[in-house]
Amino acid sequence: MKQKYLITGITGFAGPHLANLLHAEGHEVYGLVRCSNGRENDIRDVVNDNVYNSIKFVYGDLKNLRILQKIFKETEFDGVYHLAAQSHPPTSFLDPVGTFEDNVMGTVNLIQAITDNQGLGQKTCKLMFCSTSEVYGNSGSDGRKIHWDDKLEPSNPYGTSKAAIDLYVQERITNGMLTGFTTRAFSHTGPRRGKNFSISSDAYQIARMMKGMQEKELLIGNLKTTRVVIDVRDTVKAYYLGMMCKESNGKIFNVCGDTPHKMQYFTDKLIESSGLEDVKQKIHDPFYRPIDIHYQHGDSSNLKELTGWEPEIPIEQTLSDLLDYWVAKIN
Repeated sequence: MKQKYLITGITGFAGPHLANLLHAEGHEVYGLVRCSNGRENDIRDVVNDNVYNSIKFVYGDLKNLRILQKIFKETEFDGVYHLAAQSHPPTSFLDPVGTFEDNVMGTVNLIQAITDNQGLGQKTCKLMFCSTSEVYGNSGSDGRKIHWDDKLEPSNPYGTSKAAIDLYVQERITNGMLTGFTTRAFSHTGPRRGKNFSISSDAYQIARMMKGMQEKELLIGNLKTTRVVIDVRDTVKAYYLGMMCKESNGKIFNVCGDTPHKMQYFTDKLIESSGLEDVKQKIHDPFYRPIDIHYQHGDSSNLKELTGWEPEIPIEQTLSDLLDYWVAKIN
C-alpha cells in the first residue's frame, strides 16, 4: 500500500539512498530541507531524475518549532525517518554546543510537532529515530558484540548528544506519547559519503590521484582501529524494514554487519581497486580523533529475527562504488 514518508536529512549521506528505496517500493517521499537555496539539487549525484522529480520538498529548520508545527498541520505522514544530525565526531569536539542544538533540540522539536499534530490516534505518524553506535563508546573494546541493551557510554560530544535524545525517544514511547523505534547504525559507507569521514577521505584522495590531481601520497588517520563496515544501501534497507514492521514499536536495533576489519583493510582495498601502484601512506594528525573507539562490533540479531534483514552488498563492491562516485564527482 502506498504510504507517505518524510525524510529529515534528505540532503545528507543516507537520505538520498533511502529516498531511492522508498520510491522503488511505491511510496510517496517528502524531504525536509533546511533552506530553500537550491541545496536539494545536490542529491542528484545518487538520485536519478525520475526519483528526484517525485520528491516533495518542504523547507524548515528543525530548531524552529513553529515551522515544524506548520508542516505537520498541513500534511499527514505515515512515518518520519529522522536522519538529520550533526554526525561528525571531530566536529562535535570543536562545536559541542552546536552539536547539541542540532541533535537534541532539533529532535525534541520534531517529536513535539509529531505528538501535537499526528500523535496516537486513528492516524498515527511513526518515527524512526536514527541514533548511532557512537552512544556505546568503547564499551565493546574487549572484542564482544555490543548488545542493544548495553549501557550507553559515549566517548565524544556527538555520541553524548545522540545518547541524550536516544533516551528521550525511549521515554516518549514508553509513556505512550509516541509511536516509533530507534536504530543504532554502526559504520557504513558508500556513494555520497562526505570526504571528511574515514574511508571516503581515502577514496576522495585516491580518485584525485587517478585523475593526476594529487601526488601519490595518501594522508591517513588511525588505521589500527577495528570496525564492521557495511554499505549505506543495506543500512537504509534496515531502516525501511523496521518502519514496515508493526512489531518494531519501542524496539532498539543495532544495524551492523558480521565481519570486523582493521581500518587498514579498507584503505588497502581502495588502493587495489584503483589500480594505482606505489601509493605512500602518511599519518596526518588532523585526521586523528582526540578520543578514538578502538574496536566496535554490534549484535543485530533482534533486527534480523524480526524483519529478515541481512547485509547483501559485499564491502569490496561498496568500496569500488565509492571510488567510482568520487572519480565522477571530481570530473
